[in-house]
Formats: sequence, structure tokens, C-alpha cells
Amino acid sequence: MSIRKCIGILGGGQLARMSAYQAYKLGFDVAIIEKEKDSPAGQLTKNEFVGWVDNKQVLNKFIEHSDVITLENEFIDYKFLEYIEKKEKLVLPSSKTISLIQDKLIQKTSLKQHGIPVADFMPVTASDQYISLKNKLGNKFILKSRKMGYDGYGNANVFNSKTFQEGIKKLNSRNSNLFAEQFIKFKMELAVMVVRTKREIKTYPVVQTIQKNHICHIVIAPAQIDKRLIDKVKEISIAAIEAVNGFGLFGVELFLTEENEILVNEMAPRPHNSGHYTIEACTTSQFENHVRSVFDLPLGSTDMVKPYAVMINLLGKKTGPGVLENYNDALRNSDVHLHVYGKHKSRIGRKMGHITLLGDNLSSILDKSKRIEKKIIL
Repeated sequence: MSIRKCIGILGGGQLARMSAYQAYKLGFDVAIIEKEKDSPAGQLTKNEFVGWVDNKQVLNKFIEHSDVITLENEFIDYKFLEYIEKKEKLVLPSSKTISLIQDKLIQKTSLKQHGIPVADFMPVTASDQYISLKNKLGNKFILKSRKMGYDGYGNANVFNSKTFQEGIKKLNSRNSNLFAEQFIKFKMELAVMVVRTKREIKTYPVVQTIQKNHICHIVIAPAQIDKRLIDKVKEISIAAIEAVNGFGLFGVELFLTEENEILVNEMAPRPHNSGHYTIEACTTSQFENHVRSVFDLPLGSTDMVKPYAVMINLLGKKTGPGVLENYNDALRNSDVHLHVYGKHKSRIGRKMGHITLLGDNLSSILDKSKRIEKKIIL
């Protein structure tokens, strides 16, 4: 008797949860490893391993149960992925790819070496470096954590020597290894999901992303820019994935500068906020193609099923239980697609869910989405 294949996901948050839905739809089993029991993804499977990758006993049980292994964030030290690979289990993206992505200075260096356009950057090696950084990067630049920086937590804007020292102090509490990057004046922030197997590579529509307190808040699909720029974004993004020998699913974030240049901001080797709209808006969602790519199956179509889509992240508006308080208001519009992530606790600004609207008129669905989001208490 054949046994259902199992996809193991390192991490149990909402990205793993939405990938798990698609794995089950395709008839696969799912295993989750996460530090705490009953995580958003762990709620969906009996194969929930509570612990973390530094606990060899738990990790070995998780590895043994999984046929292929993927991840929902890039913050797991790539050496743990090497350990899994030595157990003769396929990890996608690979430990080598993750080693080139999870440290953002190495990521930027790798991209630049392959001719991918990025902002100017420099490593920060000492706290008395302000003048040399200013001379290279300009009067205003950004300090960034090389690791563990997401949703703006790893960034600090620098305007003078005082804000430089304040930024050093702030970021050192997260990660002592920093780098500095040129401040980019942009017209628009863009993103695109890229999925790659040994046999094919596909891109999703290029989207515009709008941030709220450094967190992706609104996604407009497709981005309202001309075809020449769309093609350039896709070409650069594919080249970026190839530069790190990436296989699986990747989110690439980019800037459209005031001079109409395209610069890669950063990339993530996993499903991404900017791709949530694909669940309803595309023939095959980013999460289904994530699962397909890990099993090296033929990829599904990435075409949109309607001309436009708007996704808005539901960011926490309270501190307390992660329960939606007003379903009637959230669902009053019959066209809205509501996703609640199953997190036990809400806090101000935490990603608790999202809504998506599709339609033929972009301004109409954007306006409707904003009105709906304002009413939702989560």
C-alpha cells in the first residue's frame, strides 16, 4: 500500500497554514515544527512537532516524518538545513540558497556580483564610522540588521551622527551585525512572486505594495505601470533567483525610483505577503505553486482570473485574544474574501488576517476594501 507523501514545514505561522491548506487539497500530508503548541499551521495537522531546530530530538522526529522539507521564513540558520540535507532529505530552497539570502549583506553582495541592480551599501564595522558612511551613501541613509530584520524591525533611518548612534543602539538589541544602505527616493514599491522548478520558472503579476509602519498593508494587482517596466521587473527578479541558485517559491521586493530605474530591495525564499491576493485572484495561488514546486510537479497557471485585485492586511487593532469581534461587519460585502490566521493573541500592528476583493474597476474595489478594513476589529 502506498503512503501519502508528507511536506514538512519549518515554522507554523500563517504562511505555513496557507501552504498546508493547499497541500491537503492536492492529497499530501503536512508536518509542522514550531516552538509553541497549537500554532496557526499546527492547528491543521496531527503531525505537530513542538520544539525547535536546536532540539535535535524533536528535529529528528520531524525529519523522519517528512518526505520533503520547506520553510516559511528565512531566519533558520542555514547550518540546520545542512544538517537536514545530510539526513538525505530534500530541502527547498536549499541550505546553500538560504545561506546567500538570510544575511542581507551577503544577499546584496551576491546580487551585485551577478549584475542585479541594488542600492549602494556598505558593511558597518565600528560605531565611529558615520563620516565614511555619509561620504559613500549620502547625508541620509538606512542602517539595517543583517539578520532577523522584518516588518521594519531591523531598520533605522540616519540623518546625522546622533541618529546614527541611536540607530546602532536600537538595532544592536536585535542583531549586532549591521550594514548601511543608500536611501532611495522611489515613486512606487513593487513586488513579484517567482516560482521555479528544475523544469520551469513562472512569475506572477507585478504588484504595487503600500506600507503602513514598515509593514505591507495594501497590495494592488497588477501594478499600474507600463509594460516595459513590468517586463523589466520580471527579468530582474528571475535573474535574482538564478543568482542564488534558487528553487521553490520566492518573493522579490523592488523599488521604482523617481528616475524610472528598477532596484531590488530584498527577496524572501518563501510565500510572501505581497502574494496573498493570488489565493482568489489567480488560477493557481502562490501557496499551491509553493507545494507543487517542492514536489517538483508541473506548475499551475499564474494568470489572474479578473482584471484587478486588492489585498489589505488586517493588522491588529487591540491587545488581547486574536478573535474577530465583528464577523457581520467583515462579511457584509458579499464579494469580500476574508482570511483569519488563527493566532491566539492580537497586538497593535500584528498581522492577524487579510481581505481580498476582485473586480473590473480598480478604484471601486480599492475604495470598498479600505472601507471594509476600517470596520474590522481583530
